[in-house]
Amino acid sequence: MTASVNDLITLTPKDSCNTQLAAGPWDFDTVPGYGPGSSQADQLPDPVSRPGQLPERYQLMSDTELDERIAAAKATLGEELVILGHFYQRDEVVKYADFVGDSFQLAKAALSRPEAKTIVFCGVHFMAETADILSDTDQSVILPNLAAGCSMADMADESSVETAWEEICEIYGVDPDAEGKLPILPVTYMNSSAALKAFCGRHGGIVCTSSNAATVLEWAFERAHRVLFFPDQHLGRNTAKAMGVPLEQMPLWNPRKALGGNTEDQLREAKVLLWHGFCSVHRRFTVDQITQARAADPQVKIIVHPECPMEVVDAADASGSTDAIQKFIAAASPGDSIGIGTEINMVNRLAAQYPDRSIFCLDPVICPCSTMYRIHPGYLAWVLEELVEGRVNNQISVDPQVASHAKIALDRMLAAKPKA
Repeated sequence: MTASVNDLITLTPKDSCNTQLAAGPWDFDTVPGYGPGSSQADQLPDPVSRPGQLPERYQLMSDTELDERIAAAKATLGEELVILGHFYQRDEVVKYADFVGDSFQLAKAALSRPEAKTIVFCGVHFMAETADILSDTDQSVILPNLAAGCSMADMADESSVETAWEEICEIYGVDPDAEGKLPILPVTYMNSSAALKAFCGRHGGIVCTSSNAATVLEWAFERAHRVLFFPDQHLGRNTAKAMGVPLEQMPLWNPRKALGGNTEDQLREAKVLLWHGFCSVHRRFTVDQITQARAADPQVKIIVHPECPMEVVDAADASGSTDAIQKFIAAASPGDSIGIGTEINMVNRLAAQYPDRSIFCLDPVICPCSTMYRIHPGYLAWVLEELVEGRVNNQISVDPQVASHAKIALDRMLAAKPKA
């Protein structure tokens, strides 16, 4: 059996981006920053703060005791509880999940369990928000560790996007042309706050995931001449490029600069305005890593996530969402060698699931998603035992008005269908 990522960090600390990862995340919950891991160097936008609250007794419990407590609490809660686990969660947590998937798959999975009074989302903040927006009003959504945010989602805050939108509308105007097409529409990636999903809902925009981004852009281009795509520049660039949009028509919008760092002429020629955001996990992957993998085995197949930089996606054999990567591996043949460019926990799990294939992470350094790693069995044991006692801790509740507008943008996404 393949060792868990946490075990690998403990066994080979020199190959980890930060040896502190193996310690309990409660050591970092009250410290500004994202903690050790892939996004440890990312600037934390003020005033983002989601302090953890794990009681000390759970910090001191052994792995065995935590396992026993989680299993007992889950059995007691029965059908009143559903646990969702993202693909990027550590093995020690995801093994308790009733559903494992990407953020939107999990939000939809919760809808299939209307009898569950509580949804425990083992993921990050924006995922729990989406689950709250889509769940029934009598269901509670819990994020085991409130410090589990997302550095990419934090790169586009509501105030900055509102300011950018005002500048953009001064250039393009707001009125539709003779054919009814608007000058511009906002498109937000699922990896964004509920407030930004609501922004899109209010301004005729839409939400996308990494698996349906092309469909969503087609939807937007049918209604507008251009889009503002946030927060991940790489997903936007890779998707639009594959659809035939020239790179010179995809300027980067830096919210810290006037006109995003562009001239009016550049903006008038633009088709897709890309927000200056990125995923710290997927930014670690490089063309050199792919070159080295091919040198070691000319028959190797390479698949990467579309949040990777364009040069990496271009150098790979395929790119796709976490679900697409899963299907790519499942469709491979025994004996195949496959290098994957996505988060290490998922890659490690796939390697264990398909031992007849040589599956490895392109990045040789073990560097999990900083914020996904903030969910530890100690937090899961705590929130479950509190539920047994009738107490709901770390509940994620989206303001009803925000949720209403965000759901409009989410419903538009669900209604958008790919062209035949």
